[in-house]
This record gives sequence, structure tokens and C-alpha cells, in this order.
Amino acid sequence: MKKQIARLTLSLFATAIIAAPMLSRAQDNSTNTPAAPAQTEPAKPKKHEGLVFRGTVSAVDAKAMTLTVAKRTFEVTSETKITKDGKPAILSDIAVGDKVGGAYKKTDDKLTATTINVGKKPAAESKP
Repeated sequence: MKKQIARLTLSLFATAIIAAPMLSRAQDNSTNTPAAPAQTEPAKPKKHEGLVFRGTVSAVDAKAMTLTVAKRTFEVTSETKITKDGKPAILSDIAVGDKVGGAYKKTDDKLTATTINVGKKPAAESKP
């Protein structure tokens, strides 16, 4: 009987020793705040915002300020950045049959173009 009490006491003592550090750590991390990273990397700039489109222009309506590429019609606003062959352009510079690409945002039932690039990119200038 004394052996059983001794074993029970010893096992309870061992359990308490093992459980004590776990309980103290649980109390220390109760705020659930993530550990701060050692070094913060600078935010990488995005190439474009929104969804991407590419294709051939099938219609341009300067009065309605729309551009149709394939079966999608994009609304063009004053915020839309348009370039043609790497230079700033306006909507009336775009012709049916031009190759275009760009980015747009989808809101409700409208597709609003954020950037439109017409033609090929200019050749990269080599630096001396």
C-alpha cells in the first residue's frame, strides 16, 4: 500500500513539473500577438492594379468614353492612363484593329480601365 501511495505521489509530482512550464507559457502568450520580424522588407511596388486584359480593339466610342476589346467593353475615365508606343496618348488615338493591353477594375456591372497600352513597348535604352 505504501508503494502505491509513493508511486501516485511521484507521478503527480512529475506531472506538475512537466505541466508548469507549459502553463506559464500559455499565460505569457495570451495576447496572441505575432512575433515581430527581425527585419522588415520594403514594400514591393505593384506593376499594375486590378485585372489584366489583352487583345485587338474591335470598337472605340469617344463620345461614350468606351473601348471594346473582343467581347468586353471597358469604360475609360479621366483617371485612365493611356500610352501608345510608350508615349502618353488619348482615347481618340486608338483605332480599331490596334493591339492593346492593360488593367481594369470590375465594379458592379462595369469594367473600368485603369491603364491602356497600345502597340509595342519601346525598346529599352541601354545605359553606358
